[in-house]
Amino acid sequence: LLLFSSTRGLRSVPSLSQFRRLRYLWINNNKIQDLTFLIKNYYLTELYLNNNELTDISGALKHLCSLQILFLHNNELKKLGKTVKELKGMISLQTLNLFQNPLAYDPDYRLYVIYFLPSVQLLDRKSVTQRERESALHLYNPKRALVMQSIGFGKRADTSLGTTVGSSRCTQPARRPIMPSGINNTRRKAYIFRVPFEDPEDAVLVRATTRSLMEFSSVDWNQAGTCQERRLKNKAEEPLEKLTVQFR
Repeated sequence: LLLFSSTRGLRSVPSLSQFRRLRYLWINNNKIQDLTFLIKNYYLTELYLNNNELTDISGALKHLCSLQILFLHNNELKKLGKTVKELKGMISLQTLNLFQNPLAYDPDYRLYVIYFLPSVQLLDRKSVTQRERESALHLYNPKRALVMQSIGFGKRADTSLGTTVGSSRCTQPARRPIMPSGINNTRRKAYIFRVPFEDPEDAVLVRATTRSLMEFSSVDWNQAGTCQERRLKNKAEEPLEKLTVQFR
């Protein structure tokens, strides 16, 4: 269901609860200040509210979890945090316009929206880039950004959280984890999952040393004598040289 009511100078709109299957709504270029008429329209996927007189959308849009396109540009929205909080539940939101609102003049406005609304792909008519997502992560979650930088190809790189990312050396020397005496090899693996370590890196190191081994051996069979040659020889035959390689 589609409803178009644009450029009519509307200041208020009656409840649209009777149109519960409404999916597309154009109500831009009016003078609307209140959005309570949308309280029952859960199926909306595209909503065009640009060029109105909205000052606050708190409590008016958060139930619209199916929204994919939302135009709110050229209104009077002032509070960036409250506006973004209202949109956080819209996991399908891909296109969002907030420009020409007072909140858009915040110095970190764009990165703030990108970080807290990660599903948005097109913000203010401009595609969100991977570099912008990384910058937003560094700005609003530096600890997670540092962890993400220390991960490569599915495993932790040799970069501790206490060092600067990109440094070739660790500030702390490598050390062996301290384990109680009396634990043999058969019980070592069970001990790892039973006793907590003070340092998580100790647990990782101990776990790495107890992984199953894969072993490959090769022998040059051209040097092995036949049954007849072994019977004719009086002296004991020297054992063949075997090359063994182990992978952990």
